[in-house]
Amino acid sequence: MAKDFIGYQALTDSALLGVVRDALRRIEKSGLIGAHHFYLTFKTHAEGVDIPEFLKEQYPDEMTIIIQHQYWALKVKEDYFEVTLTFKKLPAPLHIPFNALTAFFDPGVQFGLQFRAEGDGAPKPATGPVMVPDAQPEKAEEPEPANPAAVAEKAGEKPAPGEVVSLDSFRKK
Repeated sequence: MAKDFIGYQALTDSALLGVVRDALRRIEKSGLIGAHHFYLTFKTHAEGVDIPEFLKEQYPDEMTIIIQHQYWALKVKEDYFEVTLTFKKLPAPLHIPFNALTAFFDPGVQFGLQFRAEGDGAPKPATGPVMVPDAQPEKAEEPEPANPAAVAEKAGEKPAPGEVVSLDSFRKK
């Protein structure tokens, strides 16, 4: 295979992260509307991630957060977003660079994206447990899989074919 001097993978990742950034900016201004809510999976030890130490200990590799009913202080910048969620009945501010994201899923409309974590050679499906904020304690006791399709299936929803975009489909093997 010829060397890619243009950097199509980086261009694709950047464009798809822009979709997540713009979706978060919309809810930053208007709040969540209709059935929309977001599952965001990220590498907990990626450069720039700032989360409470107890979350890093509980989720040493990857963590999924849900922005749905109770979230505060959502601030979206060009390279990162910040949001405060409640864990163990304590407010926890989270600072997450977009480069740390490995998956984004909006089960309200069956839309999802998967990303290659920085430094990885290929995209990886999200595989960590879901950390559900205190607003939904019934789910907090039984973590759900972080894979967007598995999350939808477990919720009784059938993922629509072709809705989750995996970057593998654009790569030559």
